[in-house]
Amino acid sequence: MTRDWIPGAPDEALAALARTPRLLVALDFDGTVSPHVSDPMTARALPDAVRAVARLSALPGTSVAYVSGRSLHDLREIAEHDDASPVLLAGSHGAQYWFPDTGEETDLSTAPADRAEVIDELRTLIADLDGVVYEPKTFGFGVHTRTAAPGQEELAFIRVEKWAPRRIPSWRRRTGHHLREFSWRDEGKDVALARLRGHVDATAVLFAGDDVTDEDGMRALGSEDLGVRIGGGDTAAALRVADPAQLAGFLSALADLRAASPGGGPAAPEAAGQ
Repeated sequence: MTRDWIPGAPDEALAALARTPRLLVALDFDGTVSPHVSDPMTARALPDAVRAVARLSALPGTSVAYVSGRSLHDLREIAEHDDASPVLLAGSHGAQYWFPDTGEETDLSTAPADRAEVIDELRTLIADLDGVVYEPKTFGFGVHTRTAAPGQEELAFIRVEKWAPRRIPSWRRRTGHHLREFSWRDEGKDVALARLRGHVDATAVLFAGDDVTDEDGMRALGSEDLGVRIGGGDTAAALRVADPAQLAGFLSALADLRAASPGGGPAAPEAAGQ
């Protein structure tokens, strides 16, 4: 059962996260710390979210990660993330990583030989549709319709859904808000959370996301973890907040509690990037 978070009210799930010895705070980006925007590359985290992430990252025994469907390059740009950042990254739904102690991990050896031909076909397929946007990704592509003219989104998705099973039947298909995405890699955010959890040896994980693609991660959470859904929609998350602004308040409340908690744990080792 998913319940609404009530700002300012005592919350045992939040308090339990604050007490865990080693906490991983894993956050989707678009629609989670950043509002959705028409131009994907103009997305930026809300200032309150940036401050909360910085506070959490500085606390002992606490690691923060962005877990996104974006390619790692694009995620670093929109997150304004540089090599001095303590924030871990999982891009392309868990097919790419960046760790403070080891840097980037991207394996392109699985790229299909006809990738360029596939992308050319897709771009031709949607070229005449007003406001329908092709987004290149490291392991595939996305078709965005947030700026589509009336009737164009439905037409775009009909075309793509008919074309893809014939042309790229083995590629993984994902749906999202005004989005169809296809990838030749099969990783999901459940894989990303497992990898990040192991990297920092977390005793509990907070995972927050707003879209269908985040539900792989929500379903993989354990009894010591907490999932937070931003906005409406069916979810396996235990908790719901209204929007990115309210999530920023939730993260700030977590930072307050963890900073004051005697059970916050020892300082993180270098492998956690702290």
